[in-house]
Amino acid sequence: MRCSACGHLDSKVIDSRQSDDGGTIRRRRQCLACGHRFTTFERPETVVLMVIKRSGDREPFDRAKVIAGLNAAVKARPVAEGEVEALAAAVEDEVRQQPGAEVTSERVGRAVLEHLRELDPVAAVRFASVYKGFDDLSDFQRELTLLTKRTAPKAH
Repeated sequence: MRCSACGHLDSKVIDSRQSDDGGTIRRRRQCLACGHRFTTFERPETVVLMVIKRSGDREPFDRAKVIAGLNAAVKARPVAEGEVEALAAAVEDEVRQQPGAEVTSERVGRAVLEHLRELDPVAAVRFASVYKGFDDLSDFQRELTLLTKRTAPKAH
């Protein structure tokens, strides 16, 4: 780390601690040439998560796109904005846990649909109709059958 006083490249770390927000490490350093003390902050490098689209194109993961899709699905439904934000964050966390720095758009869509089914089944069907590209009523019937199998209690 370059000294802010003399520009020398060698310094020693005197003290390290996590910052208040928990996202950075604060280090107190002392220049080995002039003795000047200074503070540096280190942040972990985040890997850009790439989404592989159906067309084969790759683009960076964008949580705003997930939120836009969710907002369209939950429109006029009893779902709070905070719930949409939390669901988008949960989806992002889930897809980031996948090995590698790439994920398919299909995987992202499935993750959104799984979380949305728990939040609001009607919104889940709305989202599925766009995500899965429903063409006719039988597609809706199939999705409703899947949804009711998951949510209906088992009869013994």
